[in-house]
Amino acid sequence: MIALVKFMHIAVISIWAAGVVSLPGLYVQRAHVKDKDALLRLQRLVRFAYIAIISPAAFLAIITGTALVFLRQTFEPWFSVKLGFVGALAIVHVLTGLVVIRLFREGEVYPVWRFVTATVLSGGIVIAIFFVVLAKPELDLAVFDVLAEPGGLKRLYGEFNPWRKP
Repeated sequence: MIALVKFMHIAVISIWAAGVVSLPGLYVQRAHVKDKDALLRLQRLVRFAYIAIISPAAFLAIITGTALVFLRQTFEPWFSVKLGFVGALAIVHVLTGLVVIRLFREGEVYPVWRFVTATVLSGGIVIAIFFVVLAKPELDLAVFDVLAEPGGLKRLYGEFNPWRKP
């Protein structure tokens, strides 16, 4: 059971990561469209990729990852770091999807600097996720120790709270 869920998780993560990294490359093609027909084809391709392939892969990656947490009982500090990077990838996914909505309006283009920034950022996040998962580094994060103890969150928050505590 674990092997099947892990296989599916790796497969959909690969699709999700490849899609998020490659979408800006499709967006930048908007500037090179010659006519309305080519623009419509590009818009259909981008919308199909985002809605029918990349977003379902992201959803399945999160579902299978959650299932693996419970099947494998992974509660290590490196896993929390990985989840932080997955959250960052999800944010990039949403922001990249917002581009689809406005990119194909009259006169809109996707600047090359944005293409480079989005590609490097999303690629960096994906590489960071793979590094953390494959290396499983030993991390000594004091924040996680605090959260593991009873009342730890209150103690952690108390250091940043400027008001007097009752």
